[in-house]
Formats: sequence, C-alpha cells, structure tokens
Amino acid sequence: MTIERSLSADTWRDPDASPAERVRDLLAQMTVREKLAQLYGVWVGVDATSGPVAPHQHDAGAPEVSWEALISDGLGQLTRPYGTAPISPADGARAVAAVQRQIVAAGRHGIPAMVHEECLTGLAAWQATVYPSPLCWGASFDPDLIERMGAQIGRAMRRLGVHQGLAPVLDVIRDLRWGRVEETIGEDPYLVGTIGSAYVRGLESAGVVATLKHFVGYSASRGGRNLAPVSAGPRELADVLLPPFEMALRAGARSVMNSYCDIDGVPVAADPGLLTERLRDDYGFAGTVVADYFSVGFLRTLHGVAGT
Repeated sequence: MTIERSLSADTWRDPDASPAERVRDLLAQMTVREKLAQLYGVWVGVDATSGPVAPHQHDAGAPEVSWEALISDGLGQLTRPYGTAPISPADGARAVAAVQRQIVAAGRHGIPAMVHEECLTGLAAWQATVYPSPLCWGASFDPDLIERMGAQIGRAMRRLGVHQGLAPVLDVIRDLRWGRVEETIGEDPYLVGTIGSAYVRGLESAGVVATLKHFVGYSASRGGRNLAPVSAGPRELADVLLPPFEMALRAGARSVMNSYCDIDGVPVAADPGLLTERLRDDYGFAGTVVADYFSVGFLRTLHGVAGT
C-alpha cells in the first residue's frame, strides 16, 4: 500500500523528504525579507582599524548595521573568513563554527550561511599551501595534474567548513597590458576551457562549489584597463570568450560570477541576454549566479544605469 505524505510545516526539516519537497516547503514559509537575506553576504573580519580590503570594501560597502540586526532574517554568505586577515586554521574553524551557530539561532528557520573563499592558487589564507598560478596550469598542458591539484585544494577547504571557491578564472587573454593576466590560463580558448574544466572537476569532487569567472568579456577591456568597457562583437564572444565557460559548465561547475564590465554599453550584471538567455536557456545552467563583489552597486556608481 502506498501512502501519500502531504507537505507539513516540518517537511523542510525532514531528511527523508526529497530535496525538491523540502525546498518547496521552506520557500513557502519564508517572507520576502528572509528570501532577500539569503541573497546577501557580509565581509567577515573587516573593521576600521584593519585597513582597506580590495576591491574597495570600505568605499563601496553597504551602510553599517549591527551584527544582530543583520542576521535577524538570516544570511546568505560569509565572505572570506579565513582570507581577510591572518588567522590560524584551527582558530578560523572555531570562529566560523561560532558565527554559524549565531546565524542559525537568529533566524526563524535556522539556515546556516554559505562560506566562500578565494582559491585560485590554493586557499588564499594564512598557512595554506600555495600552488602554481593559472599561467603555469596552461603551460603544463596536463589536465589530469590540474584536476588532482583542484581536488587537493577542495579537500583543504572542505575540512575548514568552506562551501564555495571563487575559481577558476576562464577569461581568455586578449591584451597583455591587462593587470590580471597572471590569474588567467592563456590566450587559446580551447586550452583555457580544457584546463579550467579539469580544475572544476577536481574542486567539485571534494564537494566545494566551483565558481566560473568572470562571465564574460572581462579580459577584453578597452586599452587593457581594468573595469573598462568591452567592444567585442557577437562573433568574438561566441568563438573566443564564451567557449571556456560552456566547457567548464559541462564539467560540473555549480556557480558563475558575472563580469564587472559592460559589452557594447550593456553592463553584464544587468544583461538578460547573457545571464538568462545564453547562460540559462542556451547552456541549461541551473546553478547560482553570484555578483562579483560590487557589480550590483556598480550599476549605479560606475555604469550609471540604475538610480539607486
């Protein structure tokens, strides 16, 4: 005999329910403020005495509110609790656990926050192992080696309670004057896609979410200037800049970070043609799109397309 179980107020807490049932039940109970809180993150460990944190943390950050008020409706992400200021792995893990307990206790639904860190050359934190830069990955022509490296990086992050890694960088180099060349794999789209996909498989094998960046066109900025406009046409986008992202998505990446730049006058952070039609509809991507730290705020301050 089959018994149909109706959704109840506790379905989202039930480990025997399917993920789809649990998510549907939880979303139905959440207020708009609670849903918005899950889209927001805070930079951990930054204060007035520790100096600025790139990129422009104190210039572009949101107005200060108390920690208690901030987490009262929940919190989506903790930004770089290990990588902002020097902290030992053991002390960092204890601090993250303590913060997570506060977040769980503060919200009605007890949802912990996602923890993300930079991990392009390994976890970017004090005492963590430093691996070769992505230019070296490309020069190795060895996807298996890069996959093993990514898995090792992911295992170290997972042990520290980190859920998401902000790597790999899949920007194809177009101008060597660009200041972030050292973060990239190379100039050939196929090489970038092949090596980048290997890193994704490694990181994801450890249970850490890989984040593809910067979608798309960031490295093709006019004059090689960071954040400058991009004048790439549809063919250059399709033939050169987009293929590495499509390849890495097929390799299992679960997150994509948007670019700061605008392409032909349209900021990527507000471009439904790229973020919805291309990424969701054409590529079938069902993961998360995360804003490069201030790309939403830059719609007002840098691009001038938003009033508030």
